[in-house]
Amino acid sequence: MHLSLIVCTYMRSESLLKLLESVKNQELYPNEILIIDGSLNDETKLALDENVFDNLKYFKVSDQDRGLTRQRNFGISKINCETDVVCFLDDDTVLELRYFSEIIKTFKNRTDVIGVGGVAVNENKWKHQETGVFYNRKKYYLFEEYYYPEGLRNIVRNYLGLASNLEPGKMPTYSHGRTSGFPLTGKTYEVDLLIGMSMAFRKDILEKIQFSKFFEGYGLYEDADFSLRALQFGKNVINTNARLKHFHDAAGRPNHFKYGKMVVRNGWYVWRIKNRKPNFIDFFKWHSITLLLTLIRFSNILTETDKKGAFKEAIGRTLGWWSLILNKPKH
Repeated sequence: MHLSLIVCTYMRSESLLKLLESVKNQELYPNEILIIDGSLNDETKLALDENVFDNLKYFKVSDQDRGLTRQRNFGISKINCETDVVCFLDDDTVLELRYFSEIIKTFKNRTDVIGVGGVAVNENKWKHQETGVFYNRKKYYLFEEYYYPEGLRNIVRNYLGLASNLEPGKMPTYSHGRTSGFPLTGKTYEVDLLIGMSMAFRKDILEKIQFSKFFEGYGLYEDADFSLRALQFGKNVINTNARLKHFHDAAGRPNHFKYGKMVVRNGWYVWRIKNRKPNFIDFFKWHSITLLLTLIRFSNILTETDKKGAFKEAIGRTLGWWSLILNKPKH
């Protein structure tokens, strides 16, 4: 299968080079690599000029194509006509050796699958359950023979009856699904949502739908929106053998206030992609969880070192929630 890799980048030349070095060492090398650069300077171009990577094509976009969703759509428009699979990676990831091999193997073995995602091993907190040990289900999520220590937000939701009633990667009718991912079992799991840092789709899907123009700039949750709309054509899965590391480079991220506002407004938008006409229970749970997470973010002012950042994000979430009364996002 012909594989095209699209990496959208913004002011992260050092992180991008680390990713490309890991691509160079892959067991299966992409047939083409498209770097879509929205940077405001030429540091990324200069870095790529000084380092040679086979099959690489570089594109510097103007203001009209800048922003994650726009850059992804721009990249899709430039892929080779022979491409079978298009892989998207964040520019602050580093791949393990068999990453692309596992992605392609999944597509070959599962003709019903249209989207495949991988697992960030440096963020994976799953551990084997120990014999004879009691695990409080309010504080630990149990899955197969593994357990995952819940964070404060999920512990509170468990006690209040607001936790997700579905497996990881699945979106409940009231949204706010589990973000724990999957243990490294070597299995492949069906999901609703793929994560933008690591996702690949069959090319013919990208000829039918594009990334939504609603998600401008940083594009929070644009991956969830696309994943949900892609389900009309087939299944999305996570292959736990497709492994990488995700380092969350702070460069290029929005300020805390804007991020907090996007969490709520973009979250509402994606929820209504999944559930166009929520009933009263779904409506009540979505808003209850949103307000609960906002209160927890306010409490982080007392518990985190970045107190100013926690305060700004909490204010952003609050104003984002109030804005839904007068100005709901339009699909």
